[in-house]
Amino acid sequence: MQIKGKVIVITGASQGIGLATAKLLAAKGAKTVLAARSADTLKKLVDELPDALAVPADLRKPDDIRKMIDAAMGQYGRIDILINNAGQGLYGPIESVDIERYRDILELNVVSVLRAMQLAIPIMRRQGGGMILNVSSRVSKNYFPNLGAYASTKYALNAISLTAREELKKDHIIVSVIHPKMTSTNFGKNAVRTGEFAHFRPGDRPNIPVDAPEQVAEKITGLIETEAAEAEM
Repeated sequence: MQIKGKVIVITGASQGIGLATAKLLAAKGAKTVLAARSADTLKKLVDELPDALAVPADLRKPDDIRKMIDAAMGQYGRIDILINNAGQGLYGPIESVDIERYRDILELNVVSVLRAMQLAIPIMRRQGGGMILNVSSRVSKNYFPNLGAYASTKYALNAISLTAREELKKDHIIVSVIHPKMTSTNFGKNAVRTGEFAHFRPGDRPNIPVDAPEQVAEKITGLIETEAAEAEM
């Protein structure tokens, strides 16, 4: 899919992969709708970009998801691409994962994505097509101790994404999923931790390759342009 001129909604856009992706897509001529909880950060970002709209939103709140979609339609009258990037990590052994914290992570990593998709799909169908790109993780392709609860949310996201891809082919709506590995963002810092992982930071593990968020943004851009089903870092 061509990027220039497209209206692209990006969640989790105030930092990390979302921020790098917003900047790169804007540089390629996209009109960006940027959603995140940090209103001040978003305001500064849209002042830097040529054609952008800030929508402060907590994706755990259904009304905020609808507000994001309505704002995009109110400003631009269409949504060509939805990038569901917002998410949070969860570290700890299965036997000690706090269930309520898990529910909270599940709400953000999976349920909010499904809600956004359900709002965007009818819009894209009326337009004659569109694209949804969901940000998963390489942990959904492996079995890492102490990451099972978090990985389960990304396994679920993969299933939703790739099933929707098949269901929506007839409507010319492309659904793709990208699997970043460890990236130099605040993701690890902001993750929920339990048990032996209570004080763990991803940077504590030496000799593990770490991607820059700009590298992931480049891969996301390539996935949009090729319309492939999946991409890995």
